[in-house]
Amino acid sequence: MKLAQIWRYPIKSHGSEHLETINIYNGKTLPLDRNWAVVHEQSDVDGSNWVPCRNFSRVAKAPQLAAISTTWTPDKKLKLSHPSLGTICINPDSDSDDFINWVSPLMPEGRAASRKLVRSTQTGMTDTNFPSISIGNLASHREVEKQVGEKLSLLRWRCNLWIDGCKPWDENKWIGKNLKIGDATFKIEEKIVRCRATTANPKSGLRDVDTLRALDSLGQEDFTVAATATSMGQIKSGDPVEVLS
Repeated sequence: MKLAQIWRYPIKSHGSEHLETINIYNGKTLPLDRNWAVVHEQSDVDGSNWVPCRNFSRVAKAPQLAAISTTWTPDKKLKLSHPSLGTICINPDSDSDDFINWVSPLMPEGRAASRKLVRSTQTGMTDTNFPSISIGNLASHREVEKQVGEKLSLLRWRCNLWIDGCKPWDENKWIGKNLKIGDATFKIEEKIVRCRATTANPKSGLRDVDTLRALDSLGQEDFTVAATATSMGQIKSGDPVEVLS
């Protein structure tokens, strides 16, 4: 088994970033993963504590958000792009108003409007109430592709680490066990519950594939797993992966 791809998502549900290498820290999310989130008008959270995803603008409610991509500029600004909005460069800590003005057209009518961009001051705003790193199995993803009869972007799952070289659904057998990836170790905590966010195409932002029905047809209620980092270390694409115990 090997680590095939590394992804992070600086602003929760608002863009993706591909990486070749990253440092892992014990008990932490990936650095800068879900470090910011967009609070909607029906929530008053400020990022000081973990809260459920219902407090934020997200792809499950606004599929067009899936088509945002992100990169960091040399001067450490976050560049966001969308096929219908063009690009914007922001400092996520100081340019909340500019960002909200840019992204607001992607929110459907009848949904709570995006209000402000907040930084997580404790841990990334993942969907788990602990600082998790999500791990996926490419063999399982291919089974879903077979079920729907077409290629699917990995970005539908918004997963951090993708592993290749194991059998479909092996990840479900890792719950409670430990994985070694490169120089870092991880404990696999639980399966990840999936929602309508995965039905949105990351290129167009349109709901075009019933991924939830496909999973159900395969006898799977969830997809990918949530892990906690149990050591410090560096990982990079191509690193060997080993199930420890």
